[in-house]
Amino acid sequence: MSSWQPSASLRALQARAEGLAQIRAFFAQRGVLEVQTPVLGSQTVTDPNVESIPVPGYGFLQTSPEYFMKRLLVADCGDCYQMGPAFRHEENGRLHNTEFTLLEWYRLGFDDRQLMDEVAQLCDLVLGRASYQRLTYADLVGGDLALPAEELDLKFMLACEALPDGRFFITDYPAEQAALARIRPEGEAVAARFELVIDRIEVANGYWELAEAAEHRRRFAQDRLQRQRQGKSLPDVDLEFLAALDHGLPDCAGVAIGVDRLMMLAYQASTIDEMLAFRG
Repeated sequence: MSSWQPSASLRALQARAEGLAQIRAFFAQRGVLEVQTPVLGSQTVTDPNVESIPVPGYGFLQTSPEYFMKRLLVADCGDCYQMGPAFRHEENGRLHNTEFTLLEWYRLGFDDRQLMDEVAQLCDLVLGRASYQRLTYADLVGGDLALPAEELDLKFMLACEALPDGRFFITDYPAEQAALARIRPEGEAVAARFELVIDRIEVANGYWELAEAAEHRRRFAQDRLQRQRQGKSLPDVDLEFLAALDHGLPDCAGVAIGVDRLMMLAYQASTIDEMLAFRG
């Protein structure tokens, strides 16, 4: 195929369009508002595991709409979702593209367990009904969460790769991997965070969202320290996001789904290239 031609076939593009329409109908039926936030922002995330793409003189291409959407939640937007482009530096492969389509949504009054149920309902709509199994992070790594971070990450990755075909929610991540999820209120030292893995492909990452601005500041400082130790860039903390949190993020849960991967599974494609009009 010549380089000027689309990556995906017309049939695949039609299937993708039908899938996106199903997703929008799903949220319309539930009264969840579709929003559109900037893909180019002055600030970006501090997460050590995420590399943003800088645009000199303008800021950064956004790795997700999370900070902007949470600012809308603080401003009483209510339940909302966004489906659109996001960007990650140097992420390319069978399951990755530098530019990808991300579906992210937030539900007021939900915890992570309630949101898992809604994620399953959406996936059933797009992929067809199936059963879901819930496994804790400790189940996958053999129960020892005191291992060094690198060893724990490797054990987790290998365990996910060894899962059989099926749909698995991985729950109760170590507190050190909470990202922006809250720690479980029952006194357990685990995060109210989940991932959905379908046929060994990570599809979704969700949180019962951390609300306290002070804890966000502490975690952002830890992120920057870790990035410094790893020799990575040191993005400034997003002060406008923190200012919004000072006003009070409502109790909510949120999740992000890789739409290209979901469409790949629905179409039974072997790579996301088959679902992209053009490869980045």
